Amino acid sequence: MVKHNNVVPNIHCHKKYMAGSRGPLKVKLALNQATKKKSRRLTRAAKAAAIAPRPLQKLRPAVHCPTQRYSAKVRLGRGFTLDELKAAGLTAAYAKTVGICVDHRRSNRSMESLDLNVARLNEYKSKLIVFPKKRAILKKGDASPAECKEATQFKGALLPIVKAPKGIVMETVTDEMKNGQSAFTTMRMAAKETKVVGVRIAVVNRKKKD
Repeated sequence: MVKHNNVVPNIHCHKKYMAGSRGPLKVKLALNQATKKKSRRLTRAAKAAAIAPRPLQKLRPAVHCPTQRYSAKVRLGRGFTLDELKAAGLTAAYAKTVGICVDHRRSNRSMESLDLNVARLNEYKSKLIVFPKKRAILKKGDASPAECKEATQFKGALLPIVKAPKGIVMETVTDEMKNGQSAFTTMRMAAKETKVVGVRIAVVNRKKKD
């Protein structure tokens, strides 16, 4: 028996967790989550072994997130702009062959972002080892046989974005800070002065008339 002025129970217990004579299964189960995780790991390992000694991941730019709410956050973007590649002395066709992502749709809106990503490209170029297509013929920019022999496959993200540590800055308390007014008191007094400035001007004008 329903008591009090509550909502009339009208629940729908028709979800099927087992397939039977009433039709197919209506609830999606994720019982293969652990198996898929293992298969993805094995696929990454197989790909890394196939492309060795090239790194598994590619170099990506540092970009700001869209909208005013998240624009202060810096993350890895899709690819470098054509202006950034040109400033670093690279072409889009060559950059794709040495593990650099290219995004022809993105554009630079500030010199800070352009300089930041150009610095990333130059740092990547300084650490890059380019294997020659033919061992007997070395072209400009190719690594020597000794460097090719010592090269190892890099694991992880290429040039990850390093966040500045959020440390507490300890300030020395001076006598001026102890004896002077606090910031709160100064702001409160300034607000009061602003509020009564019109009244004081009116009083001065009235005295001049008298």
